[in-house]
Amino acid sequence: MEDHTTSRLGATASPLGEPLLTATGKRADRDAEAQLPPYRSACASFARTCLNLTNAVSGIGVLTMPYAVSRGGWLSLALFALVGAVCYYTGTLIARCMRADGSIATYPDVGQLAFGAAGRRTVALFMYVELYFVAISFLVLEGDNLDKLFPRAGVELPAGYRLRGKQLFIVLAGAVVLPTTWLKNLGVLAYVSALGLVASAALTASLVWAGVSESGFRGSGNVLNLAGLPTCLGLYFVCFTGHAVFPTIYSSMRNRERFSQVLLFSSVLCSLNYGLTAVLGYLIYGDDVQSQVTLNLPSGRLYTKIAIVMTLINPLTKYALLVAPITAAIEERFSLAGSGSARVAVSTTVLVSTVAVASMVPFFGFLMSFIGSFLSIMGTVFFPCLCYLKIYRAKGLRRVEVAAIVAILLLGAFVAITGTYTSLLDIIGTF
Repeated sequence: MEDHTTSRLGATASPLGEPLLTATGKRADRDAEAQLPPYRSACASFARTCLNLTNAVSGIGVLTMPYAVSRGGWLSLALFALVGAVCYYTGTLIARCMRADGSIATYPDVGQLAFGAAGRRTVALFMYVELYFVAISFLVLEGDNLDKLFPRAGVELPAGYRLRGKQLFIVLAGAVVLPTTWLKNLGVLAYVSALGLVASAALTASLVWAGVSESGFRGSGNVLNLAGLPTCLGLYFVCFTGHAVFPTIYSSMRNRERFSQVLLFSSVLCSLNYGLTAVLGYLIYGDDVQSQVTLNLPSGRLYTKIAIVMTLINPLTKYALLVAPITAAIEERFSLAGSGSARVAVSTTVLVSTVAVASMVPFFGFLMSFIGSFLSIMGTVFFPCLCYLKIYRAKGLRRVEVAAIVAILLLGAFVAITGTYTSLLDIIGTF
């Protein structure tokens, strides 16, 4: 989940259902361009594209990997490899869809090419909803980890109400990022968000440090837990949710024929980091591992502070990028575009709503599982497969390929149904 949002802006900044391209394929939304780093010029080298794509795929899902293994057991790591392979394949399907029409620049464009205006609206809607929930998960992450750094913190408010712990820090995090949501040009934040790669590396290094010098390795754990597989699979899909950004990065490439190589490199690199974090976290903490492995690190240690601080920086820099497409769509819907005061009012309202929801969500892992099971599955499995089948059906497809796509769709349906049901039960059960 979610760090692919940097370039996702290009896929969602237009109003819901409104094409980014006219019939001649020339129209471009200036606000969307202002919010994006300069990816659209087709001059990005192989190395830069690898960096961009790795930054897009690598995200806060790494924090939940040990917890995911604890829910599914050691053998679930085989399913993690399967999920990675499936997401790589569906990513290549998006690239093939883009080759079918040179005017395609965003993910909703792919939906429109396949299914017309209804396809564009459906793709865009799910992307907006996913962005909203990922923004909420960022605030939950901030609250949980700051509460660990500063335990028992609290403030007295009028009318005798006391704001403390996680809720206090969620409100403070919201106050910190609020001014960034008022900006029209978010390009600087897009570049700062590349710190996510550093944060992931710092987290893995901290777990190695913890295992060697402090906690030791338990070397135990469940081999397989069938009851936890739906939650586990949902969390695995969150790790590879970056498909909405693929069209933007594909368009930025100097040599687009090498996109599949870039995607393979990025997927393998992220998988190694995710896998190493999962194994280390579960070996050290076993079934006691929390939904964010940083919460298991012992308080007061230098590596704990480094891991938490680096983990916290990334969401703070990316929150504005996540909600900007949502606020832009609201402004367009109510004809408020171009008004600075309207932007401030709308973005503030969106932020306040995410702070309120985040304060009521008690467990980060359950929320991430819901995002992966319901929202990420749509963007990583259903949309790429269905659009590809629709676009290339007339040109003829090999039976083996159709069979593989059908199998992927069935897997996606299983995860979507069971994972969404399980995660919602878990969330409801915590209230």
